[in-house]
Amino acid sequence: MAANRRWWALVVIALAQLMVILDMTIVNIALPSAQTALHMSDGNRQWVITAYTLAFGGLLLLGGRIADLAGRRLAFMTGLLGFAAASALGGAATDSGMLFGARALQGVFAALLAPAALSLLTTTFTDPKERGKAFGVFGAIVGAGAAIGLLAGGLLTQYLDWRWCLYVNVPIALVAFAGAWVLLDGGGRYEDAHLDVPGALLGSAGMLSLVYGFSEAESRSWGDGLVLGLLAAGVVLLGLFGLWQTRARVPLLPMSVVRDRQRVGAFLTILMVTIGMFGVFLFLTYYFQRVLGYSPLRTGLAYLPITVGMITGSTQVAARLLNRVPPRTLIVPGLLLAAGALAIIAQVGVAPVYASHVLPGMLMLGLGMGTVMMTCVSLATSSVAPRDAGAASATFNTAQQVGGSIGTALLNTIAASVTTRYATAHAGPGADRRALASRAAVHGFNVATWWAMGALLLAALIAGVVVNADRMPAAQGQPAPVPEPVDTVG
Repeated sequence: MAANRRWWALVVIALAQLMVILDMTIVNIALPSAQTALHMSDGNRQWVITAYTLAFGGLLLLGGRIADLAGRRLAFMTGLLGFAAASALGGAATDSGMLFGARALQGVFAALLAPAALSLLTTTFTDPKERGKAFGVFGAIVGAGAAIGLLAGGLLTQYLDWRWCLYVNVPIALVAFAGAWVLLDGGGRYEDAHLDVPGALLGSAGMLSLVYGFSEAESRSWGDGLVLGLLAAGVVLLGLFGLWQTRARVPLLPMSVVRDRQRVGAFLTILMVTIGMFGVFLFLTYYFQRVLGYSPLRTGLAYLPITVGMITGSTQVAARLLNRVPPRTLIVPGLLLAAGALAIIAQVGVAPVYASHVLPGMLMLGLGMGTVMMTCVSLATSSVAPRDAGAASATFNTAQQVGGSIGTALLNTIAASVTTRYATAHAGPGADRRALASRAAVHGFNVATWWAMGALLLAALIAGVVVNADRMPAAQGQPAPVPEPVDTVG
């Protein structure tokens, strides 16, 4: 592919990823309004996030393999159209069940889109210098997408309606689809890329069982038989998934992808990072709007320091040092910086403390996460054979989305449980119910944020021990030629 066309292809790929990031941040800003409009409980509200991340994470490996089988360009374009249709359905939701279903459908098509996008990026830019620049630009556009999502979510929710936060995906998807039609190559098909349906069912069922178990703990208690049964079933199903992957003829997760120590370190690190981070963004949104009384637009503006930090960490720290220093010297300090940020944010109270706690915490969090995310995504997709690029990209995205699903369900359950206990313990004659509700909610958010900080510290430990490469592994060559279609009829 000619140099100019490669960089235009990067724009199209990044635009699709921008849409996915835009959707996540917009929905976070719109969630309080959607909860009120559709009468969701505090325990159920997290399904607006987890219905998406669970379907996304549960089907990513299958989506990556479909991309290898059908061609990454076709998978990419199909994912764009499906995501647009699911977004339109969510915007038209008349009750919470319809919204949850539309969000799950978004996740299904995102599972097709995301691994195709990342593997197209990986196999398009194989020169180390170009690759570093491409990932830097990709990270910056994703960071900008987060900012656009936060601001657009605030504007659309405040001046139109929360539903427009879903409708806005439609024009973005159509523009990206047109660009893909003109600029992207086929992306490779492999005749031995079969679909591992049993593996997909075991993996998806295992993750659904875990997340549902975590979400039910708030209303039933951690010792409830159903909760314990769901968590145990999730562990067993995921164990069976791992066992099946060692025996399947063409597994969803090729052993060559997880035999590499550096990639495994990147996958585990991102899993723990997203367990901690997804819930924190949910809590901050409710803290801004329900406790401090911010409007949706002001909430979006309040998040901007995170985006500034992420763009800086991605383009000015990671992109400049990626091929000069050992990866863990970027990942571990970035995670420690982010953990310190959560320690500051976890000390907020009912009184406004944006300038003294939230602002510095957000800047530190963004800078650390920008550095970590870009380094991990490059580490996870470097030195992988072109035929396994889809699986490697899907595994990285799976770690993100599974971590997000588990983290959102777990931390939301912790926050809701702590909030309920605090409110019950401090209720009494003459107590101001509104003030007590705010104090209880903030206390719940703070406790859950300390748990999130623990997840980041564990991620730093994993990265420090497992990731031991002296330099970023070099990318392998261009993808293999597209083989002739296989006749499976005769």
